[in-house]
Amino acid sequence: MNLPIALIFLPAADIPSFVGNGNVDIGITGHDVVLEAGMQNKITEVQRLGFGKCALQIQVPEHGSIQSVEQLAGKRIVTSFEVLSGEYFSKLDDQLQLTGDQRTKIQYVGGSVEVACALGLADGIVDLVESGETMRAAGLRAISTVLETEAVLIKSNTPSRADHTSLIDLVASRIAGVVAAEKYVVCSYNISREALPLAVEVTPGRRAPTVSPLEQEGWVDVNAMVLKKDCARVMDELVKIGAQDILIFNLDNCRV
Repeated sequence: MNLPIALIFLPAADIPSFVGNGNVDIGITGHDVVLEAGMQNKITEVQRLGFGKCALQIQVPEHGSIQSVEQLAGKRIVTSFEVLSGEYFSKLDDQLQLTGDQRTKIQYVGGSVEVACALGLADGIVDLVESGETMRAAGLRAISTVLETEAVLIKSNTPSRADHTSLIDLVASRIAGVVAAEKYVVCSYNISREALPLAVEVTPGRRAPTVSPLEQEGWVDVNAMVLKKDCARVMDELVKIGAQDILIFNLDNCRV
């Protein structure tokens, strides 16, 4: 059955304001976008969603003379993240006791930030980087990371409708189940009972593994959730301690 909700598609940069001001109950946007909008005190990050991972980095020309953020302080920075960049370099300028015209100059551009240095507009840039290919192609290299970010599920600290609370929690729970299902797999295998203590160390599960006796005396079947990224290593370790018939099952959804 469909839930009684309305889906609204908004630019990622606008979502923190709509949620933070209570106009929208729940939303998905970037952790960096929440901070850039200055809405971190008006919203709660319910869940990190595990996609859209990237880093807000300070980049400078690869063959230039600047090797550190301290050398970049006081120079020209171009970015689409004025707030985060301003906070970062303001602290750095204070540490270096830069005043007046000596302080770092932050200039906003809406896109194509990576070309600013080549066109003579900036000495360094601050921008989101995923793989780094675009920056390397533009002749840039990272000298510092301002923050690591990814997509997050957020809800308002001051919702406009108190009667929506249970529905918000239900939606958040369902999303958390999908996120967990992407992160875990179920590992099933047979092993001798005498080797079971070693097996439990390899696959402790989230709470404890499920152990069931087999018709063959002295053997048990074990089922446990393991992190998907670790499943190859876990299977190798199980083989070493004598496990047999090792199977991995993907999860479509769960509640954990």
